[in-house]
Amino acid sequence: MKRKVRHVARNGDRRDWDDIIGSPSPSSRPQPPSRAEAARRRAGSGAGGGVPAAPARRSVRGASEPAGASGARSVRAHASAASGRGGPGRKRSWPKRIGLAFVFTFLGVVIAGSAAFLYLYAQAKVPVPDEFALAQTTTVYYADGTTRMGSLSEVNRTIIDGSTLPDHVSKAVVASEDRTFYTNSGVDFKGILRALWTNITQGTRHGASTLTMQYVERYYVGDTFSYMGKIKEAILAIKISREQDKDQILANYLNTIYFGRGAYGIEAAAKAYFGKPAAQLSLSEAAMIAGIIPAPSAWDPAVDPEMAKERWQRVLDIMVEDGWISQKDAAAQTFPTTVDPATLTLMDFSGANGYLLQQVRSELIASGAFTDDQIDTGGLKIISTIDKARQEAAVAAANSMTQVEGWDPNTMHTAITSVNPANGEIVAEFGGVDFQKRQQNAATQDISQAGSTFKLFTLLANAEQGGSIYKTYDGNSPMHLPGDGGTIQNDGGYSWGRIDLVDAMKYSVNTAFVELNQEIGSEATKKAAIAAGIPEDTLGLDDTIGNVLGTAAPHNVDLAAAFATVAAGGQRTTPHIVREVIGPDGSKVFAATTTPTQAFTPEVVSMVMPALEAVTKAGGTAEELADFPFSTGGKTGTSSEQISAQFVGFVPELSTAVSMYQNDAQGNPVPLTNIGGMDQFHGGDWPVDVWMSYMGAIEGSLSVTDFSWYVEVEQERPAPQSDRPQSAPQTQPAPTQPTQPAPAQPAPQPAPTPDPGQSSGPTVPEPSEPEDPSQSANR
Repeated sequence: MKRKVRHVARNGDRRDWDDIIGSPSPSSRPQPPSRAEAARRRAGSGAGGGVPAAPARRSVRGASEPAGASGARSVRAHASAASGRGGPGRKRSWPKRIGLAFVFTFLGVVIAGSAAFLYLYAQAKVPVPDEFALAQTTTVYYADGTTRMGSLSEVNRTIIDGSTLPDHVSKAVVASEDRTFYTNSGVDFKGILRALWTNITQGTRHGASTLTMQYVERYYVGDTFSYMGKIKEAILAIKISREQDKDQILANYLNTIYFGRGAYGIEAAAKAYFGKPAAQLSLSEAAMIAGIIPAPSAWDPAVDPEMAKERWQRVLDIMVEDGWISQKDAAAQTFPTTVDPATLTLMDFSGANGYLLQQVRSELIASGAFTDDQIDTGGLKIISTIDKARQEAAVAAANSMTQVEGWDPNTMHTAITSVNPANGEIVAEFGGVDFQKRQQNAATQDISQAGSTFKLFTLLANAEQGGSIYKTYDGNSPMHLPGDGGTIQNDGGYSWGRIDLVDAMKYSVNTAFVELNQEIGSEATKKAAIAAGIPEDTLGLDDTIGNVLGTAAPHNVDLAAAFATVAAGGQRTTPHIVREVIGPDGSKVFAATTTPTQAFTPEVVSMVMPALEAVTKAGGTAEELADFPFSTGGKTGTSSEQISAQFVGFVPELSTAVSMYQNDAQGNPVPLTNIGGMDQFHGGDWPVDVWMSYMGAIEGSLSVTDFSWYVEVEQERPAPQSDRPQSAPQTQPAPTQPTQPAPAQPAPQPAPTPDPGQSSGPTVPEPSEPEDPSQSANR
């Protein structure tokens, strides 16, 4: 019985529920029975033979009720009343239940959200930094390692150590972006709730990202716009705030974000706006940069100076409020003057510089040591071989041609390459007037027929076979080759009689060198050219008899390198424009190979030097160099029909090639005529002038006067011959078309070289008054 009573009491008791939603009103509670009712009940209970009444018990609500059916009904009635059925308390219970539901729902959301947040936090791992966030500017420097030439990167960023920044730079950014940065846990919860409420009530998006959250977004996860993305961003921000100190977070943030003007990171921004490193930013400059962070392109002072100044003032005011600076310091500031965006280094590829930068990239890619992506984003420091002063001199010398009457820079091109013979370093190079207008490098990509510069290789091949440069050969013109080999003419049509190779080189006598080439074998000339540095795959390079007259069309840089081999006493080194590459951590990650190959012995090179030096002496085709105060050798060259003209000259410290040529709108070669009032154009004309202009400008930087490797070599000396040609006829028959060369053996054509398989006819002097051959031979 006792257990039953407890059961009934438990099922009927509502006190716990009422404590939450409130007790029923007095009018709805069960009332104690009246006296009459109590008497009636007692009378009723006594009927039936005097069965004793059950002991009375207290009702659930405190009223004394008899046991039995009436007691059970009382319990049910009370339960009914408590549950709201009947009575005036029924309507008032619904708001309480709704409130309870809201409370429970809210608590459930909070608990579930907290559980989810804790789960995501436990699962979150700080990811690898985003590749773009780590991308740095790759910068190319001149040979001094400190003077900037330009940038190769798509991303303008230089990562710096945050400790190098003035304190006011960091504080200005904190004032602008996150005043609670040093005290928050990485997330501003009040700001988030405020932004969320605004988003819901106004239907617009308002951010509440802390500086740490911005850092996470830019450094790790990229841009995020969804609420779930923001939640993950907040979790990472909290985690990172616990794993990294504030200074590290701020430094990474400043190295990562975009500041406008193509500048990523504070270092690039300082240079873009003020032309100085970030370590030198003043308080005013720092406030300006910090103020425009939210919209740098729109608030750039060059775009919207009023907004930029307003943002600048806001940063200063906050810095005062937060105690970073005094009111006096703020009042002393004036709005800073920024760099004109038009002068920024975004124009690195304009002018002649663009050819150098592109060549640097191409060389590194060709080395196999770097990919384009590594160059674009690796933050490399590339030390080039280019000497700034010499480069400027080369550009000035080449551009001087634009002042020559008849010179059209749109179709006529000058190429210059100057190489250090000792290590193959290209110290100066002119590839064109403006890379942004023409992307073809005249020095390294264009080709032009070498002309008589190839006579050097026949001389070298002859010396290797023990031949003397003082041996004489037939210098008369024309020269008829056996069979259908064609006819060879000297420039001007002059005959020189028997002439040794020194004078034949000095006056560039074609017929004498063709006879020499026949004697030693034309394949030896080809072999010597390749050994000196002419690439084996050069267009037109063959072993036909005409190769001595320069039927091949190498690049300008190839000629400079080949003559550099001679200037180095026979040691060949591959020409290159990159000296070394330094990684972002300061370690050397690449160095050019400068180990030379002994292509010719010093004795062989010494044997041909007198002939090469004669070219630059009085009466030679490059006699303009006669007074140059250094031991100098070289060779002029003019292709058939004057489509191209060359001069390659060298001193102990430099080998420099100058090439000139012309192409029509379709890229086809066109003769160089009517330039500077001259009907004909030779290697001994403008190419020599440009070479001398360049070398004369840098003469003071040269110190070595003689070739240290030169040795005296005994060579057979026949009886001396006159260096004057035989008398030219006063009248000559009309020129006849030379015989076409046989298919298997294309013959060289007149002065000095036609395209193989073609003939341009012999060149003859004017019948009435022939020119002095010393002034006209292959000039």
